[in-house]
Amino acid sequence: MADFIETTNTKSATRELAASIADVATFQSIIQSVIDDNPFGCTAYTQSGVSHNGVEVNRESYTVKIVFEDNAAEKIGTLSVKCPTVSSMNSAAGAILADADLAVAVGGDPVRDADSDTYSCQLKCHDANSETYYVTFSRDKVRISSYEDNSILTVVETWADTVAALA
Repeated sequence: MADFIETTNTKSATRELAASIADVATFQSIIQSVIDDNPFGCTAYTQSGVSHNGVEVNRESYTVKIVFEDNAAEKIGTLSVKCPTVSSMNSAAGAILADADLAVAVGGDPVRDADSDTYSCQLKCHDANSETYYVTFSRDKVRISSYEDNSILTVVETWADTVAALA
């Protein structure tokens, strides 16, 4: 039987945040600043005939949490909706909060539990050395994955040290 032969040595690293990112606006501003300002020095590239920016969103998801409360403000039900964008998350929250039939069906008043909302955005980054790696942001951690060159970790970590919400 043939053996598997290691061909690359990719790494990953995670930074656990001291406090969760406060809200979706802060989260979104961090992501947008990486895309707009390119603090990692990423370079544009062409793959399979398609041009790509040095930093681009690879995938993202946002989950809105709604609790249903009785007249004594006791939680009697919950609802979570996973959405592809911040805009769709906010629209879904509004629709759920306005849905009187759903409130009657559950038996309580819907209340947005924004502190329990979850966010995730993975950026695909192309380093000047031609490596492609990923930086994934969530509310409570940042993960760098699929990199080989330790200088990539150093650049991302140095940048993250300058962003108060990523402490």
